[in-house]
Amino acid sequence: MQAVRLTEWGREPELAELERPVPRGAEVVVRVEAAGLCQSDVHVVDAAEGALPYRPPFTLGHEVAGHVAALGPDAEGTAAGERVVVYGPWGCGNCTRCAAGRDNYCDRRGDLGWHGAGLGRDGGMAGYLLVPSARHLVPIGDLSAAQAAPLSDAGLTSYHALAGVRHALGESSVALVIGVGGLGHLAVQMVRATTPSRVLAVDIREEAVDLALRSGAHLGVPMGADTAKVLRAETGGVGVDAVLDFVGNEATFALAVQLLRPGGELAVVGSGGGRLTVRKPGFLPAGFRLSLPFWGTRPELAEVIALARAGSLHVETEQFPLSAAPEAFDRLRQGRVRGRAVLLPY
Repeated sequence: MQAVRLTEWGREPELAELERPVPRGAEVVVRVEAAGLCQSDVHVVDAAEGALPYRPPFTLGHEVAGHVAALGPDAEGTAAGERVVVYGPWGCGNCTRCAAGRDNYCDRRGDLGWHGAGLGRDGGMAGYLLVPSARHLVPIGDLSAAQAAPLSDAGLTSYHALAGVRHALGESSVALVIGVGGLGHLAVQMVRATTPSRVLAVDIREEAVDLALRSGAHLGVPMGADTAKVLRAETGGVGVDAVLDFVGNEATFALAVQLLRPGGELAVVGSGGGRLTVRKPGFLPAGFRLSLPFWGTRPELAEVIALARAGSLHVETEQFPLSAAPEAFDRLRQGRVRGRAVLLPY
């Protein structure tokens, strides 16, 4: 099979020929139908040696959907041919959090040397993926793989971030989504589908603002000097109840702090390198709460898939053959991907 491999730090990913994996014990082999490409993959490829605990070489790709092709002799909970999406954050499998499907917060996460599929372990930018256990598989039924694969990160991460602030988004509430890319456009849809909140959206790109509006935002505006003034006016001067920040730089933190009302919630998903100074007394709204969500839980992934199968979520995708992975990486680096890039092995 072909696979997109990170062979060593400081080098671009390479297409390589590998043997198809053979499952042992409780392992399962998934024939990959689609693999999403996200900014995290770029971060991994561009990382300096020692910045991450991973040891190349390994196959990239942590957003994976396909069907079960083979099972180890001890595998349970799935069957050959079942169409699935892969839950990507693989933990130790033994701690109480992993047992509850919360591998994203595994107690041993810092000791493993990897974070999951395509993140230190062989991932899904390949013809086949070896999965440690069927517990990492969520059935997708007839949902297309090109839709399901991005939902395992772009969808799950957005949903998990929203879950942490949803209590603040009741009747007459306002949510602000900052950054309407692969995650943000799904967050807009999720807020609309699961809360009665009004949704505002901001991005520096006009095409992303248009995507926000197509995704259901009540108002989308480009980032500018008067953005805070414009958005505050939209709330009647009160401010917003929750901010989902998919950028996470100094400018977006400043915007969030200016717009949050007392008791407001800020969930920072983006890794833009911004810093927020916490001081009391200080400039933060009274009752301000900050969360730093990471990925999501396996039960939440099942809920995301259910929303998609019900027609409440649609991923904007650009699709590439696996052989065009270098082009897809380049387009993503340049900010030229509309929504989510998806690689198709076959």
